[in-house]
Amino acid sequence: MGIMDDAKHNAEKMAGKAKENIGDATDNESLEAEGKMDQVKADAKKVGDDVKDAFDK
Repeated sequence: MGIMDDAKHNAEKMAGKAKENIGDATDNESLEAEGKMDQVKADAKKVGDDVKDAFDK
């Protein structure tokens, strides 16, 4: 995984965390859930890239 991919995944995760916090602060359960899902997606992409890199070696 390249540095840019790692940075992109971290940015997606931070954006998801921000959505979650905004949703929590405004009692918007939908936004909070969307933020949590964004974080899970970012983590899954990172794991996928890690597995891909392991097979490329």
